[in-house]
Amino acid sequence: MTALPDCFCPTDGTRVPSGSLAWCCPVCRGPLDLDFSPTPAPLSSLTGRVNSLWRYAECLPLASPTVSLGDGRTPLVSLREDVSAKLDFLMPTLSFKDRGAVLLAELALRLGPRQVLADSSGNAGTAVAAYCARAGLPCTVYVPEGTSPKKLEQIEAHGARLRVVEGDREATARAAREAADEEGVFYASHVFNPYFLHGTKTYVHELWEDLGGRLPDVVVVPVGNGTLLLGAALAVAELHGAGLIDRRPALYAVQSAAVAPLAHAWSEGAEDLVGVTATAPTFAEGIAIPKPPRARQILRAVRASGGAFLTVTEDQIRHAQSDLASRGLYVESTGVACWAAVRDGALGGREAVVPLCGAGVKTGMARE
Repeated sequence: MTALPDCFCPTDGTRVPSGSLAWCCPVCRGPLDLDFSPTPAPLSSLTGRVNSLWRYAECLPLASPTVSLGDGRTPLVSLREDVSAKLDFLMPTLSFKDRGAVLLAELALRLGPRQVLADSSGNAGTAVAAYCARAGLPCTVYVPEGTSPKKLEQIEAHGARLRVVEGDREATARAAREAADEEGVFYASHVFNPYFLHGTKTYVHELWEDLGGRLPDVVVVPVGNGTLLLGAALAVAELHGAGLIDRRPALYAVQSAAVAPLAHAWSEGAEDLVGVTATAPTFAEGIAIPKPPRARQILRAVRASGGAFLTVTEDQIRHAQSDLASRGLYVESTGVACWAAVRDGALGGREAVVPLCGAGVKTGMARE
């Protein structure tokens, strides 16, 4: 079996050896990155490969998967002449989080912990629970009170133990991280564990293949903890570094106006979060993250791409969800945020792709 790459802290350079259950930098307690710089295969060599995200084997830090559910290769459909949507709500657990969760479960299977633990507002926890079930790994998922009942039902259906935490998403994360420090626990964090980002990057590798070896002018992504955006930035760097694209797309990040710490920092020209984030209830519960641990990396990635931040109101989310449903696409309220941000022409006619990240059955329709 191929040796696992080491992790390192992007803030202070501290290295964490492969095979460790350490989930954060032991010095600053920040998230880790992976010491892994792959070279993607050219388009012509992908013909005939497995029809899942594992077709991009050269770019994945794990080989020979055993827990795949056929994840990836979601359709790309047109919404209008200049905007297409990638239907990631058609993944096995009905959200894009499967892209990262399958790598976390595969890694956990190889490390052999006594317990896998995750925290989530719903979709990431569901994905980790499903892939742990596939791998035969015991799993506990921490969620905040108020999480969609359908998401809770799905997590428990996969056999995971559910821990509902009083308070918001930040309180849930604190409780999970405390438990993650216990011996023998693998913290399947979609925020702190870099393997998750190397799973989400397959979204852009697929997009590049779908478009015949190119990328659109703009890649629009919803941002809470930024896992899809940072994965997209990794994939763009890999493809450009290998000479497989001649220009990099702009990355546009979308937040709910109700909880928009990164958009606020962006408007201030800051390199990190600024002040205390005001929060309000939002239909976009999946991106309502007041203090994303990878904030500096997210802001840097958007800035380096020539992109920007956009915010959407609750009315925009409701109208976008109804609009997509009228087109045959039933998407959860968080998952419509990108279409809400660009449907009125915010990108000036540039070619763009938005992800539809989660299925509508997870939340139902957003109501006034």
